[in-house]
Amino acid sequence: MKTSNPLYTFSTYSSGLLRSDLPAGLSVFLVALPLCLGIALASGAPLFSGLVAGIVGGIVVGFLSGSEMSVSGPAAGLAVIVADAITNVGAYEVFLVGVVLAGAIQLGLGLLKAGKLSSFFPDSVIKGMLVAIGIVIVLKQIPHALGRDNDYEGEFAFQQLADGENTLSEIYRAVETASMGALIISAVSLALLIGWERLAGRGWRFFKTLPGALMVVFVGIGLNQLFRLYMPEWYMGDTAHQHMVQIPVVAADKPWWSIFTFPDFSALSNPRIWAVGATIAIVASLETLLNLEAADQLDEQRRVSSTDQELIAQGVGNMVSGLVGGLPVTSVVVRTSANVFSGAKTRVSTIVHGVLLAIAVFAAGSLLNYIPLSCLAAILIMVGYKLAKPKIFKSVYNDGLNQFIPFILTVLGIIFTDLLIGITIGAVIGVMFILYTNSQSTVKVIRQGKRIEIKILKDLYFLSKPQLKVILRTLQPGDQVIVDGTDAQFIDHDIYNMLRDYTDTAKAQGISYELKNVIKTKSALPKVEPVKEVLIN
Repeated sequence: MKTSNPLYTFSTYSSGLLRSDLPAGLSVFLVALPLCLGIALASGAPLFSGLVAGIVGGIVVGFLSGSEMSVSGPAAGLAVIVADAITNVGAYEVFLVGVVLAGAIQLGLGLLKAGKLSSFFPDSVIKGMLVAIGIVIVLKQIPHALGRDNDYEGEFAFQQLADGENTLSEIYRAVETASMGALIISAVSLALLIGWERLAGRGWRFFKTLPGALMVVFVGIGLNQLFRLYMPEWYMGDTAHQHMVQIPVVAADKPWWSIFTFPDFSALSNPRIWAVGATIAIVASLETLLNLEAADQLDEQRRVSSTDQELIAQGVGNMVSGLVGGLPVTSVVVRTSANVFSGAKTRVSTIVHGVLLAIAVFAAGSLLNYIPLSCLAAILIMVGYKLAKPKIFKSVYNDGLNQFIPFILTVLGIIFTDLLIGITIGAVIGVMFILYTNSQSTVKVIRQGKRIEIKILKDLYFLSKPQLKVILRTLQPGDQVIVDGTDAQFIDHDIYNMLRDYTDTAKAQGISYELKNVIKTKSALPKVEPVKEVLIN
């Protein structure tokens, strides 16, 4: 059972920073770095805009967030929307006005307590989303692990816009064109991560304190430089090569603030920009609320995040991001998962990752460009595997088909379409199963010879109509039937009419038929007694 958020003090956050959150923040930073750049590329926006959004998501949203585990930044699910919006409004500066408006709308939604909408998504769909994203991460990172980097980091849709391939065909192409250097770096990195985690699990302080992701980066850089010296055909390239991290470096002759792009507020008179803002607000809020549910499931302490506070944080974050030239931000499962699996305890890790992104932009870009994407692929593959372990499938299957079918359809939907479409498919199927299951346990038939009681156990909705029809058709001449609706607070209009109209049928067939407390005027909403305030002295 989930518990409410514990009360954190300054000392709690400080100890978390020193023991767990600093290494976790570093690991999340390494994962987020190529994703911020890749999503900016996919969005048709300046590369710096992805990094700016990552910094804002880490620092601003991190401070204000309603969750201790959630990590925010630019989201792959918004890439197509952003790309279309930039094209439609004509300039990136104009698009930024839409990001600011989206933030204002999200802020309003948070103040209006709209966060409760996330509770309407079935648990099986949230589990399916986590597993599907884990599988997609693994599938999408295999090409990068093999040295094929035609598709940008952060592309999670099945159909790839970057090179016209899809997830499966891209893997096939990667196997055909595999680079021995990338294969060695990714294989060594995976082995190092697995071994590092096992030794940390045995209590070795060195391996628990120092993040394995950082060692993977050092090993990846070292191996690539050794290839340059001794095996040039395996060398992945220099800092400007597509197989490497490519952080734009601020020109020496330009001020540091030159990386920022500012919105053109003269576009407020353009109706299109208001539509862009509303669209981003709705999609970003939905993705954030779903990811927050996922973050709570991943959190070992089972804390309950404040969805309303998160919408406020996202709103402020998007307003700030839009004002300084960043992409829209949402809570993101990939970074949140990396955060949890890296041992984070509090939001300090999220803030640390944002600070490190800022340092990367302003001070260390040229150094970080020596990191091969293949070693970062190994880190992400480990995150993906932890999200989609085989035991999760078995656990959900043991919960019954009414849980497993929405779960597996969500998984397949996300893998073969994209995140939002897959979640929609799973949610629709999940709700149908809930309604169907409820409809199967609403009526109980008690038979004692010719005396038959049809007892309505709870509220009757339209899905129960077929079941009641079947029961009524089994009645025989001479039966004495009572339909008892005492326990139902609500009876669907069509069902009420059907039960009432059966009176004539029963009379014609020689059936004694009585309706007991089957009342049309019963409300679908139960009466709620006012809460009395109790003062404790």
